Amino acid sequence: MGGRGPKRELAEKIAGEITLSGDPGATLRKWRTDFDVSQTDLAGELEVSSSVISDYESGRRESPGIGVIKRLVDGLLAIDEQRGGDRIRQYGRVLSAGFESDVVYDLREYATTYHLPDVYESIEATEIAPGSTDRISGHTVINSIEAITRLSSEEFFRLYGQSTNRLLVFTGVTRGESPLVALRVVNPTPNAVVLHGLEADDLWEHAADLARIDGYSLAVSTVPLEEMLETLATIE
Repeated sequence: MGGRGPKRELAEKIAGEITLSGDPGATLRKWRTDFDVSQTDLAGELEVSSSVISDYESGRRESPGIGVIKRLVDGLLAIDEQRGGDRIRQYGRVLSAGFESDVVYDLREYATTYHLPDVYESIEATEIAPGSTDRISGHTVINSIEAITRLSSEEFFRLYGQSTNRLLVFTGVTRGESPLVALRVVNPTPNAVVLHGLEADDLWEHAADLARIDGYSLAVSTVPLEEMLETLATIE
């Protein structure tokens, strides 16, 4: 990380994405909503009117220069720090693990182990197949398409962080075939897998069988992604 720390790393990443984007306003809006910051809150932090933020995001104002982008990014990070710094820490963990934040949404180790059914209940997950153990000590939440198409098997294994004793959440899933087949080539497997974005009825017919063969718990959840990330962030 070059000693700059996650805040500076993240600031440079956001500013770079906005600057290089073909639609800077849309990219700014993506990051603002990702930080769960309203246009009003960001405007208040920067001491401008909400219409200024709205005009940048809609493209009614010409693309912001680097000075304006820096102020916007610093404003987002300042608001996050005022709220406790959860987003900065989250991205810091992902960046320090060597991943891009559009591949890995969160990667966390817990101070103690947690009972998996309790975690499932908190994220409204329905277990499809039980695993060989019902304790976890961390979680990783990934964009399933980006991870499967961009990560090597070695990088895929690094999703486990410090331990495979964790919950691996695949988001953006339609049937579950691709992520579960991908897990077959990575050993060992995590303790638990959640396929996010589909109902049990839409699950690939062989999903439960693969989970039983490899011994991990398999569950599905349709809770909104931001809500899931916020719930998982409360686990210490």
